[in-house]
Amino acid sequence: MKPTLLLAAPLLTAFLSLAGCATGAAVPAPWPQAIQPLLPADLLLLGERHDAPQHQALQQQAVAWLADRGLLAALVLEMAEQGRSTQGLPPSADEATVQAALGWNEDLWPWQQYGPVAMAAVRSGAPVLGGNLPRNELRTAQTDFTLDALLAPEGVERQRQAVREGHCGLLPEARVPGMARIQVARDLRMAQTAAAAHRPGKVVLLVAGAAHVQRSVGVPVHVPDNLNTKVVIAHAGKAETAMKFEANLLQQTPELPPDDACALLRQRWQAPPAR
Repeated sequence: MKPTLLLAAPLLTAFLSLAGCATGAAVPAPWPQAIQPLLPADLLLLGERHDAPQHQALQQQAVAWLADRGLLAALVLEMAEQGRSTQGLPPSADEATVQAALGWNEDLWPWQQYGPVAMAAVRSGAPVLGGNLPRNELRTAQTDFTLDALLAPEGVERQRQAVREGHCGLLPEARVPGMARIQVARDLRMAQTAAAAHRPGKVVLLVAGAAHVQRSVGVPVHVPDNLNTKVVIAHAGKAETAMKFEANLLQQTPELPPDDACALLRQRWQAPPAR
């Protein structure tokens, strides 16, 4: 499927508002009512910044808004592995039971942040599905050269550059292609999980990092053409100009305090070995 770079009307409205347009144009609806212009949709992809609590709040509100209207088919999470599911659990299931069903990894994904999102879906009766590549398949994905063919050459290079930047330039270049393949494999699995959960007349909501939902290189590339997919990217502070081509809607939240994650990573990677 060839990703489209056309600027959809809902995105244009949101972008002009975020840019402080003073033309008197209508102000976009507040969240979560801003979802309404994106419907009908088979899949709604909601990208986040993982360390922005406001973004998990948006997700919980989106789940509730869709569920209240009888539109939520399923919630797919990057934060749980493909094959994990709350399917069959009653809406009254407690949080420990839900965590066990999802094989939740607290070290990677604090339940305090994502638990309310998952539980909102469970309480509504909609299943929560893990969409991420299982950890025991990471090594295989690194050497699966067929994954390179799923993106155009420029898309492959963008994924590799994202890996370089995500590791603050510290990752040995020889490891970059394999790590980029893992990202593609994750996007592919999330797309497969979301597509399989499709129910006519309802919406599958997928929650993942913003990079995973980009229209040109992320999950949308791997979604079957017959499914209507819409993308929302939540961003803290001002959005990068290029981001407006990657989503149908940009949802702004307040800026976060400065955080030099690369400084901490350099300190860890360059620290002398313990004696």
